[in-house]
Amino acid sequence: MYKKILVPTDASEFSKRALIEAIGIAQMTEGKIILLNITHSPDSYWGYTVSYGLTVQKEALDQLGQLAIDITLADVTTKVPIKTIIKSGNPAAEILNVIESEDIDLVVMGSHGHGFVAGSLLGSVSQRILHQSKCPVLIVK
Repeated sequence: MYKKILVPTDASEFSKRALIEAIGIAQMTEGKIILLNITHSPDSYWGYTVSYGLTVQKEALDQLGQLAIDITLADVTTKVPIKTIIKSGNPAAEILNVIESEDIDLVVMGSHGHGFVAGSLLGSVSQRILHQSKCPVLIVK
């Protein structure tokens, strides 16, 4: 049934709630969780055009991603296998790519969160995933 569960995280309380819900589902289905963080790169704000001279080292983006993963996993204990993935780019696009590449059975995500970046700049990632995902999506409030 739900053997591979994707949980995108932005280190918000909503992401933490989604992870806890996903753990419960994974325990019932003997599934595993893929915890994903997408750190915004300058290109994700302006499209794949000139980023006005901004350069961000991949290592810095990876460090931010790892921090978000660590915050989300803080105080979580489970025997459910959790694989972590860190990417950079546009969150909705990257989540949709991971759904395809990892053959995800279920996405569990927070209703909103915005984490390190103000949500008014980004739009609703969860809404886009809900409408474009090829697998079921559970939105946790």
